[in-house]
Amino acid sequence: MEPLKRIFSSHPRRWRQFRYVYPVISRRSGGLSIGINLTPDATCNFNCVYCCADRSVPRRVAPLDLDVLEAELRDMVAKRAQLFSEPEFQQVPAELRRLNDIAFSGDGEPTIVPAFGNALGRVAQVRRDFGLDDVKIVLITNACCLTRSAVVAALVQLDQSNGEIWAKLDAGSEEYFRIVSRAHVPFQQVVDGILATARVRPIVLQSLFMRLNEQPPTAAERTAYVELVRWLLAQGAQFKLVQIYTVARRTAEDFVAPLSAVDLEALAARVRDLGVAVRAYA
Repeated sequence: MEPLKRIFSSHPRRWRQFRYVYPVISRRSGGLSIGINLTPDATCNFNCVYCCADRSVPRRVAPLDLDVLEAELRDMVAKRAQLFSEPEFQQVPAELRRLNDIAFSGDGEPTIVPAFGNALGRVAQVRRDFGLDDVKIVLITNACCLTRSAVVAALVQLDQSNGEIWAKLDAGSEEYFRIVSRAHVPFQQVVDGILATARVRPIVLQSLFMRLNEQPPTAAERTAYVELVRWLLAQGAQFKLVQIYTVARRTAEDFVAPLSAVDLEALAARVRDLGVAVRAYA
């Protein structure tokens, strides 16, 4: 594996003695992303077949400690230049050695955590204290909680902190959504969350496609996805970017494999024809 692919495929949510904060070189961020893991116990309302969080082994459940989270983030931001002397980051090329964002991601859905808004406030304060005006705060979300009143209020705070929402849309149909997410929420709840949020501000749409048991998504499913994006746009959704990508790391299920670059680009081209910016990541 070439060095850059090795760097991008390494995405551990643990860093040294830290509990909540971890560094990642992200191909979609284009640099250093400091991750915020509000669910180190791997709590999530989805159980995606492609997830790289290992939920097969029970983890210790402990209350979220915002003081520890903030202290870890301050330490990592202050010492971010030193990361590139660590063995894991020594081969990172110069153009990727910049802090691009602080991202709520981790081992589960951030917005299901009751303290999500308070955690966002702590992160925003650290960003201000360090004068990181050009650093985004990113929320990576499965979109199913975006219409909850507490989350809506937190998103206003995110907007005020150079925030960006990366909402997941990995299917065009209920049937395929069930197969991929193995969630107990209706697909329409995800669609409604994306639409409500993207009507207020432009968001990034994240769509991961893969081969399941060696089979790519059917032609009908790909068309359903394109038509759903078309419908969202017609209803007033604003997408600053659509990211169409595939798996790059170990997945929860061994029947999951990457989709080919040719298939990804073909799907990306169809979405581009809708008049939105698209990037494909093989």
